[in-house]
Amino acid sequence: MTERLSRPTRAPEGDGDRLPPARFAYDRHTWKEIAHLLANLPLSLVGFVYVVTVLFTGFWLTVTVIGFPLLAAGLIGSRLLGRMERARARALLGMKIDEPSRLPARRNAGGFLPWLWMTLKDSVAWRTVLYDFIRLPWGILTFVITLTSLFVLWPVLPFIARGLANADRAMVRGLLSPSDELERRIAELESDRGVVVDTANADLRRIERDLHDGAQARLVNLAMGLGLAKEKLLEDPDSAAEMVAEAHGEVKLALQELRDLARGIHPAVLTDRGLDAALSSVASRCTVPVKVTVDLVERPAAAIEGIAYFTVSELLQNISKHSGARTASVEVWRADERLLIQVEDDGRGGARLDGGTGMRGLAERLDAVDGLFVLDSPQGGPTTVTAELPWRDREPA
Repeated sequence: MTERLSRPTRAPEGDGDRLPPARFAYDRHTWKEIAHLLANLPLSLVGFVYVVTVLFTGFWLTVTVIGFPLLAAGLIGSRLLGRMERARARALLGMKIDEPSRLPARRNAGGFLPWLWMTLKDSVAWRTVLYDFIRLPWGILTFVITLTSLFVLWPVLPFIARGLANADRAMVRGLLSPSDELERRIAELESDRGVVVDTANADLRRIERDLHDGAQARLVNLAMGLGLAKEKLLEDPDSAAEMVAEAHGEVKLALQELRDLARGIHPAVLTDRGLDAALSSVASRCTVPVKVTVDLVERPAAAIEGIAYFTVSELLQNISKHSGARTASVEVWRADERLLIQVEDDGRGGARLDGGTGMRGLAERLDAVDGLFVLDSPQGGPTTVTAELPWRDREPA
């Protein structure tokens, strides 16, 4: 079984627009195209009037205080017109066209002025304005030709409608469709931001829980023990000495727990000596013999190095707990501008991204930094996990 978590690829606009060829017979596609062409006139008239009255009025009033807010409101309205046209194209022209990203709310834009500026330079709205402005002559032309052909040239109307509808498709695709690469990147960043925030919150809760249940509880017991020892110091020195000895042991255990917690946040060996030494340290704590090979001429950026360390650490923990393996291996190397990690074990296999071993969360963390996670784990093994991270050079200290 091979599972791969990567960013979904969007099919190019138009790949889903394939329709049966036009025929002399009138089918449902032809009637939809005719309906679209006949609706061009009233809708293009509405769009043209809106652009001329609202946006041009706002443009000329920009010399006053109310001009820019009015122009921004007009652009927001043009976005709504664009949404209606995309819906009409999907319903009547059979187009597969995505909606562009929404503008951020005012409270998320950093205030009124940043939101106003963002709205005024919104390329989606301005392309819709251009679409509505140039559509009136085309709407009149398509309405007249379609209506006339419906009575005079009805035998060849399916071919005429297909040609005119294809021109409409080109306009919609050119002016109303989102910019593929930019919109894809915006959607990815919005998704990644949510993953990063959720991961950070989960890590904070884990640290808080570890402190509360471990070192904090031990230090509370230590304080109580030392208080009792202080009270018995004069009355019963022997008992006080035993209590101080117990407190000394508690201090050692608390320090060890704090060291373990610090290692889970960012191990000192990773900062001081890099991935090779840090991964060797992690491998030594694994219940399965692990061979570690790190082939790096230089160290990556600290953030990438940390993600690579915790990725391998979690995978080795899964091997210890779930794999039933006898041996495992870890390889790390650089290929062009990518840092590659491969962890393999000879266990029972059958691991899945949704199997409850944390694989899914690990894959989402890598995805949040433009990484890639591939799991190959057939029943009976072996299990191979390949992870990729973007390489970033380490800043000089």
